[in-house]
Amino acid sequence: MQLSSTLTWLVDAAGETPGADRLLAELGAHLLEDGLPLAGGALTLAVPHPLIARRTFLWRAEGGEVIEALGFAPAGLGAREQNPSNDAGRRWLAGIADGLVREDIVGPRPDGPLLSWIGPRPFTREETDELRQAARFAAAPLAVLAARATLTATLEAYLGRRSAARVLAAPLRRDVGETIQAALLYADLRGFTALSENHPPAVVISALGAWFDRIAGSVHAFGGEVLKFIGDGVLAIFPVVGEAPRGACDNALRAVSAARVGMTHLDQERHRQGLPPLPFGAALHLGEMLWGNIGAADRLDFTAIGPAVNLVSRLEGLCRPLGKTVLVSGALAAETQTPLIALGTHELRGIASPCAVFTLPD
Repeated sequence: MQLSSTLTWLVDAAGETPGADRLLAELGAHLLEDGLPLAGGALTLAVPHPLIARRTFLWRAEGGEVIEALGFAPAGLGAREQNPSNDAGRRWLAGIADGLVREDIVGPRPDGPLLSWIGPRPFTREETDELRQAARFAAAPLAVLAARATLTATLEAYLGRRSAARVLAAPLRRDVGETIQAALLYADLRGFTALSENHPPAVVISALGAWFDRIAGSVHAFGGEVLKFIGDGVLAIFPVVGEAPRGACDNALRAVSAARVGMTHLDQERHRQGLPPLPFGAALHLGEMLWGNIGAADRLDFTAIGPAVNLVSRLEGLCRPLGKTVLVSGALAAETQTPLIALGTHELRGIASPCAVFTLPD
């Protein structure tokens, strides 16, 4: 069989393309080389993501650059339940040329990837046939990319971006990890047991979601990563980049301050709805931890363990007895310029030596 250079590339090499954006750009370039009059193209994919329903990559023939447009999922619906329309791609393509947009669903599924093209003039029948043939041959490499993207997106949703990258790069064996320095944040709700026993499950789940949105959203906004949701608790890290830990410490303090503001607004809204407030405690510490795989031989977990993790958990337990929302260890306080209030030294259960304790000003 004599194949065009575009179809040969799709068969032999497209599956090794690092991402859908590059596949679209290289496919467009090959079609141009084969004489297709293209002004631009779009590739729309459904995404297994909690918030994003679709990703649309937009390629312009002049210059060859690719940009991305995201389609967000309405609350309560997953990516698979969304309309897989290509509105963003169609509108963008129609704005860069006068031709008619040519669209092909790639693969047998009606909600499969959508390839769209536009030229400086309407395509002839022969050109339309070539584009349709390219879409058929693109099904296999796009399936490979979709499987890879699904795995990555799923791991990032459950583990976080940094942890997901480590899992994908390392062997699937326990005792595989590395020692890193990080600012650690541990926080949990106060009175959650009473809340869960005195309210319907839907109310409890809604309260947890609102709490996690505030604390995790603040962590992510300042460059941290949530490692674990532990019941109503959250363990997050701000890895130290380079030799100086100040940036990680300052970001951790900014995150917990933002979470405190967010929870104040949430409690005001809950009060208007006749719901109880959601008080919480949070602790920050700077230290080393083992970041990697633990577990049984055939059932692994990716987490952080070590004395620093134990200390930040114990420190959070002091919040209620000391009547404070946020406590900071002396190790982290020494590395930041943020004004803190010293509360002296305190004994922590399971910790060999007393810990210097600080708090944020109200």
